[in-house]
Amino acid sequence: MAITAKQVKELRDRTQVGMMDAKKALVAADGDMEKAIDVLREKGLAKAAKKSGNIAAEGLTAITVDGNTAAIIEVNSETDFVASNDKFQNFVQAAGAAIVAGKPADLTAALALDVDGQSLDDAAKALTAVIGEKIDLRRFTVVEKEDGDHFGAYLHNGGQIAALVTLAGGDDETARDIAMHVAAINPTYLDRSEVPADELKKQTDIFTKETLDEGKPEKIVPRIVEGRVNKWLSESSLVDQEYVKDPDQTVAQFAKSKGATVKGFVRYEVGEGIEKKQDNFVDEVMGQIKD
Repeated sequence: MAITAKQVKELRDRTQVGMMDAKKALVAADGDMEKAIDVLREKGLAKAAKKSGNIAAEGLTAITVDGNTAAIIEVNSETDFVASNDKFQNFVQAAGAAIVAGKPADLTAALALDVDGQSLDDAAKALTAVIGEKIDLRRFTVVEKEDGDHFGAYLHNGGQIAALVTLAGGDDETARDIAMHVAAINPTYLDRSEVPADELKKQTDIFTKETLDEGKPEKIVPRIVEGRVNKWLSESSLVDQEYVKDPDQTVAQFAKSKGATVKGFVRYEVGEGIEKKQDNFVDEVMGQIKD
């Protein structure tokens, strides 16, 4: 029986499996939609559909470098236990390699990239079925450098934090040292020029109110606020931060001593910004007793 694209789409929408898996199931079921779903369940692939709404806030970050291109990615799972799974780690590495090679413009394009003969999206769903947890490529950044530039890549705690730095000049070791600093200190901006005007105004207003509430004379408030704003800027901007390995110099000064300037950085931390599910231990135990 000939299987139509409409049937494949309907089965994918209902089960969230990959296109080829949906087509094979329909062929095996002679086009019967319900039987095809049963086929997928028997293979364990339909588990991915059940997991699609789950919160995936654990997982790994990774950095892949290929010549003048680098990619930093985050792949999520539901539990931190999965991060030590070989299949999950292999998927993360494959995703990074595909993204470096394909340089996708957005997440949709990234999920369409080929990984061992299937899309990255289908590979994630297939892995979800095997592992039993939702696997999700959450985000990525592709970074390009010039021939004279250097990438510095650093993974902390097995990939819970990833930092990628680009230097003009210098060397790989200096770039990696600054990447370690980024991982540890977590700067918000590269330099003061990147701070949005509305954010600068917001912080200035906060410091002004704090200073007035302290009862300082109004005539000296502007000078105190200026000092506090400058301190906040130096703590938020990478190049102005005290270098973690030598607090007597800033990151910019350390880079300059190595013949380099910092061009940019990207820092990912697993699960940042995701509201994680809070399990109730008592309810979990009671649920197991009832089952």
